[in-house]
Amino acid sequence: MATSAIAICVFLLFVGFVLVLSFYLGSRAKSAKGYFAAHGQVGWFVNGIAFAGDYLSAASFLGICGMIAFYGYDGFLYSIGFLAGWIVALFVIAEPIKRLGKFTFADALDSKFNSRGIKLSAAISTLIVSLFYLIPQMVGAGALVQPLLGLPYWIGVVIVGTVVITIVVTAGMVSTTWVQFIKGSMLVIFCAILTVAILNRGFSSWVDTETVTGTGNDRVITKFTGLVPSGPLGPIEFLRKFNESTLVVEKINKPDPAHPEQPKTTRTMVKGSDMLLPGASPTFAGVRSPLLSKKLDFISLMLALFCGTASLPHILIRYYTVKDAASARKSTVVGIAAIGFFYILTLFIGLGAMVGGPLNPDSNMAAPLLARTFGELPFAVISAIAFTTVLGTVSGLILAASGAVAHDIMENFLKIQLHEHAKVGAAKWSAVVVGIIGMALGVVFQKLNVSFLVGWAFNVAASANLPALVMLLFWKRTTKYGITASIIVGLVTSLAWLLLSAPAYQFVYGFTAAEATAKAIAPFSQPGLVTIPLAFVVLVVVSLVTQPRVEEMATAKV
Repeated sequence: MATSAIAICVFLLFVGFVLVLSFYLGSRAKSAKGYFAAHGQVGWFVNGIAFAGDYLSAASFLGICGMIAFYGYDGFLYSIGFLAGWIVALFVIAEPIKRLGKFTFADALDSKFNSRGIKLSAAISTLIVSLFYLIPQMVGAGALVQPLLGLPYWIGVVIVGTVVITIVVTAGMVSTTWVQFIKGSMLVIFCAILTVAILNRGFSSWVDTETVTGTGNDRVITKFTGLVPSGPLGPIEFLRKFNESTLVVEKINKPDPAHPEQPKTTRTMVKGSDMLLPGASPTFAGVRSPLLSKKLDFISLMLALFCGTASLPHILIRYYTVKDAASARKSTVVGIAAIGFFYILTLFIGLGAMVGGPLNPDSNMAAPLLARTFGELPFAVISAIAFTTVLGTVSGLILAASGAVAHDIMENFLKIQLHEHAKVGAAKWSAVVVGIIGMALGVVFQKLNVSFLVGWAFNVAASANLPALVMLLFWKRTTKYGITASIIVGLVTSLAWLLLSAPAYQFVYGFTAAEATAKAIAPFSQPGLVTIPLAFVVLVVVSLVTQPRVEEMATAKV
């Protein structure tokens, strides 16, 4: 965890390049269309890679690699859920939302109704989901800067917040798109290089050897304990060898207060085959648990990951940056290809971290510290790319949130007449406020794994946004009241469920694990299995009750 001069130089180079790019592109974002949607002139291939850059967040890189390193296949289940969600985006959302919208998610929902209720509820949902997704990005930023620059965690959060606010304020979607394109490209390329290095090194095993020289009183015993690599392995051979291996897990527990100099070390044996099965981590323990509540928890999380992708505001607004619906579909296909390839790489990076030497207690640092075993330069590059990963995702989130405030709430809901320059100015001030709030939340939630936090964001997004969007596109009897009620019910129930769950009691309110389980009101921790269907039912019921009269429909047609 010692600081590295090379790492600092590479880090500053990356950040400096991103800022220069943002200032250079700032001249192209004077109008609202330029600021929020890059004038709709982004090419489909660039937008597809930008999709990957936007989506492959700190959770996808740091969190998933860390979970695989600590728990094996369970971390990869997140990858499967994240990738599967793009099927919904491709076949359900991509082309229709491009045709319906202008700048924001609320534009699409309100395209047929001109309802202030839809505008306000959709804007609030966008703000809350964006803030929930901001938290793990800030946590990942702080975890990265701490070993990279030798600075306290909170300073890392402030650094990323300040840089991202600068990116969004200077050029909006134009700079955000190119930052995400460059970041997505570099992330996939350098993770592929790291994976090749892992396979080339193979498994590293701890070997204890003794060398005896001399005889009698002149005898010298030299002891050596170290990691010895097995040599090059192919991808399939690597997985096969891992499956057949036995892993030694050594944990240094807190020492007895009476003897602080003697920490207790425990050593356990784990079969590699067990780590390639789901259920090793607390998050997915329900797969192996006989308890129904645990199994429902697992199903609920996977449902939220599958439904949440097409509901994330910063993903939806990216469809407005291309010129037509066909380009929206093509960019989604490119995004799926890049994201899918990257998630395959995370499996080898995570397992490589598990068998490549001692793991740092902070699971979010597994991938960068694995890179460090290959030298300071790989560590510096991977850390800088991971930091740029945070920059790209956070800038997209803040841009979506600022659009909700300036475009949806101020202009459309409050009917404040803003000219182009004033609307862009309001969006920039909103970006500053949202960024500051995100920094504060990132400091508060420091101890949580970023993938776990992203699961919360996906639950809220899937519950509040997806039912309204799907029913608007595919059920002609959907009404503005049904959409508004669905968003509010999905948002409130998912938030309430999460805040009344055992993880919230343990990690947010500070109770012990046993106390949290006893006090938690929610029967299981992931709400999606209940709140997503509930939002659909509410939309259908309210829409049926509020069907327009025949006279009103005739008047509307005239």
